[in-house]
Amino acid sequence: MKKQYIIPIFVPHLGCPNDCTFCNQKIISGQTKDVTPDDVRKTIEYYLKNFNVSSKNIEVAFFGGSFSGIEREKQEALLKVAHEYIVSKKIGSIRISTRPDYIDKEELKFLKRYGVKTIELGVQSTNDYILKRCKRNHTFDDVKKASRMIRMRGFTLGHQMMVGLPESNLLDEIRTAKDLIKLRPKIVRIYPVLVLKGTELEKEFNEGIYVPLSVEQAVERCKELCYLFEKKKIKVIRIGLQSTDTISDISKNENSEVVAGPYHETFRQLIDSSIAYDKIVNIIKSYNVKVKEVEIVTNPENVNNVVGYKKENIEKLKEYYDVNAKVKADPKLRNGIIKVQIKKIYTDFLDENENV
Repeated sequence: MKKQYIIPIFVPHLGCPNDCTFCNQKIISGQTKDVTPDDVRKTIEYYLKNFNVSSKNIEVAFFGGSFSGIEREKQEALLKVAHEYIVSKKIGSIRISTRPDYIDKEELKFLKRYGVKTIELGVQSTNDYILKRCKRNHTFDDVKKASRMIRMRGFTLGHQMMVGLPESNLLDEIRTAKDLIKLRPKIVRIYPVLVLKGTELEKEFNEGIYVPLSVEQAVERCKELCYLFEKKKIKVIRIGLQSTDTISDISKNENSEVVAGPYHETFRQLIDSSIAYDKIVNIIKSYNVKVKEVEIVTNPENVNNVVGYKKENIEKLKEYYDVNAKVKADPKLRNGIIKVQIKKIYTDFLDENENV
């Protein structure tokens, strides 16, 4: 799959009929005013100046809010501008995100006319009790109906889910992932819940009703979900909210709007590193010898994941398995592939010491 270059345009809270307990779109997007057609044009032009790739790989993405819930005239005004760039072959497609209960045949026909290719549904959970608890005001049946309509009409289907929602546990989230897999999305985003200022969840947190996940808990949960999606060849395109001036570590930034929860500036790397560590350990364990030193070979883009955040993987191999590891980059290997070559086994190490 060729890399997609995204031109992000945020439409905070437009189209949303209510405030979910965890949501503050103006904080999440870092944008406080509604977007205009002129904003769309300026944003596209700005990004095009910095892209030097085929227009087929450039996509304008309307994030935030519920795009298909916006008044039709406003939708059309925004899409018309983006569509001009499709007609002039400066971009390849358009993507939107929306609620599952804001999808119907007429809306899909309208979106298709303006070059929308991908539709991401904010599912969050497939447990109706949890959806009601978070004031989502839609059901899993809405998700199923919308997903089928989107796929049947030739759009690329995407799903967004959350971990750590109030009263949700790992089993609920695994069930959500399995439910979504059955609906055959092409892409998925996974968002650990952060407690944001100005939300109902902040009140619940302050009153001790809601306890957020730790970073470690969120990493383990998200990793399990990644295994499920990747096994079915469903691409996880994002894990965790994008870091901004307001979505950041509150201990380092007094302007952060994150009150609590598993925020980490390199959250995706923590998960990819943990997955890489599991692969390395499983390979080492498969050998019928006591390994003392290994060389780990991987694609240059995967080196940081293999080494781990602050060299955590290398240190854990030494601490828990008494294995010294060196990492080597090989551009010939496909990204994600990891090869482990034994350099020394324990008997070699003993022989060396005896000869000293």
